[in-house]
Amino acid sequence: MTIVNISDISVELFITVMFFLLIIAPLGSLGLLRLFQGRKKSGFILIGSGIVSYIVFQLVVGLFV
Repeated sequence: MTIVNISDISVELFITVMFFLLIIAPLGSLGLLRLFQGRKKSGFILIGSGIVSYIVFQLVVGLFV
């Protein structure tokens, strides 16, 4: 194993990644939970929201790279 150098990551990029990880992961998890509970409409809406958030995340990160 080697030590990972994270000094090249800007503060703006780090905050952006953390912000979207706090949005995308819970949306996907809650979506799956709702599907298992039998609430298909809200489950698909939450999963769709997670996918849309991921697409927006990719667009925003593209601005930093």
